Amino acid sequence: MDDSGTMKRADKDMGRVIAKLQELGAKPLGTLAVEETRKGPTPADAVKALLKDEGKDPDALMAQMKVAKQDITYSGPSGDLPARVYKPEGAQGALPVVVFYHGGGWVIADINTYEASAMALAKKANAVVVSVEYRHAPEHKFPAAHEDAIAAYSWVLKNAQSFGGDPTRVAVAGESAGGNLAANVAIAAREGKFQQPAHMLLIYPVAGTDMTTTSYKENENAIPLSKQAMAWFAKNTVQSEADLKDLRLNLVQANLNDLPDATVITAEIDPLMSEGKTLSEKLKAAGSKVTYQNFEGATHEFFGMAPAVSDADKAQDLAARELKEAFSVKATGSTGTRSGEKKQ
Repeated sequence: MDDSGTMKRADKDMGRVIAKLQELGAKPLGTLAVEETRKGPTPADAVKALLKDEGKDPDALMAQMKVAKQDITYSGPSGDLPARVYKPEGAQGALPVVVFYHGGGWVIADINTYEASAMALAKKANAVVVSVEYRHAPEHKFPAAHEDAIAAYSWVLKNAQSFGGDPTRVAVAGESAGGNLAANVAIAAREGKFQQPAHMLLIYPVAGTDMTTTSYKENENAIPLSKQAMAWFAKNTVQSEADLKDLRLNLVQANLNDLPDATVITAEIDPLMSEGKTLSEKLKAAGSKVTYQNFEGATHEFFGMAPAVSDADKAQDLAARELKEAFSVKATGSTGTRSGEKKQ
């Protein structure tokens, strides 16, 4: 039974995914121990189950995208970590690269959970996508994941040519906690004076630590992400309450000057909606060109659900257009204003 109001507010196709997730026995995030939570069904599992109900083969649909994948490792601060390279089949020449950081509150999920998002970006943006793993809390507390994220980006810059990527055109992208990591990589590049990402694609990013925002109040009990879930993620991730004031977590209060242009995507039925919108406004005020779009009737995690949720297809198309434009500007060396009206 859904007492969160999610089903009433969700679009029909989004609602079907949430209903299937509950049918699979998913328990509310934040109610089980970490290990049990990691074993539970995910929204991605719900999409696959829904497709099977309709007589469709999820693996066959993925294969139709014609995106090749290769498992690799990159050098992190604590040793080698897994990553996966996605590349459109038959691609010619050096392709632009997207370093992709998965979500999961820094605690759960992995590159497999978010494969649909990475594959879609590779296909639609005609880019090499490197989906990178990072150390998870609570085994590795903050800022371990952030350190790994920076190391992964630096590694890709140095090694892009080895998998057919163009090291001069490298963007960052991420969902949820991964969106936070992507933005932090750009900040680290500015601070460390190394190559800035060509673009930031931030999908319902964790951008603040204030759990009293309007969207937190409106979506306190939302599915799949609730206020309780975010409090649980924070508790497992930080070493102490003081970490919640760290500007790497509280991005909306950070110095956002001199950062790349950005695309920020949020979902209506999501505690993180307000902070994502605020981040987009503050990035714009700090001088970045920003395309912001909120998807009404969509929940957190919708981005990778294109086979089942129409808004996911639209969000992926938007993301791909923005990435392509950023890469083309980078390729020509143009500093002019990017064309097209920007939604604010």
